[in-house]
Amino acid sequence: MSAHTDGHANARPSGRLIYVMGPSGAGKDTLLAFARAKLSGTSVLFAHRYITRLADAGGENHVFLSDDEFDTRAALGLFALAWQSHQLRYGIGVEIDAWLERGCTVVVNGSRGHLAEAIERYPQLEVVLIDANPTVLAARLTARGRESAEQVQARLARRVALDVPEGVSMTTIDNSGMLEDAARMLLEMLETLD
Repeated sequence: MSAHTDGHANARPSGRLIYVMGPSGAGKDTLLAFARAKLSGTSVLFAHRYITRLADAGGENHVFLSDDEFDTRAALGLFALAWQSHQLRYGIGVEIDAWLERGCTVVVNGSRGHLAEAIERYPQLEVVLIDANPTVLAARLTARGRESAEQVQARLARRVALDVPEGVSMTTIDNSGMLEDAARMLLEMLETLD
């Protein structure tokens, strides 16, 4: 699924776009929630994702849309980025373009499989890959309780090959150990950009 583009799609914004991605269970939501709380009141803004999944306790703080609502917003060009994964649809609203134009650092929870399209729209984006070793990923996915053991194993078996073009900055954060260590790395990076 491609996002709506217009004449501003390749314009260079004055802000910075930080594209956070990583496999399920790597702890992206936890790290992003931590950074968001610590950077409240700064010009680092965290975009909500629009997802065709009901919100659940302890999960990502997202905006739920039905499939019809998602279709309508996509048709109206209200997504800067949109993709489909694991039978769900995800979108990042075009409001991020206004934030970037005003010089903000904008953090989005992106998709590894949609990275090429994101770079096409935002060539200056910076990638943050949050990862963890497979044993840790399996334990976290199992504890989350959204999927059967077979579904967890199938998810772990699907490793998206990363093709980060030359010239695109990428920082990798290993979140296999203490959450505080990975959170500090993410926070330091975002504070440097603010």
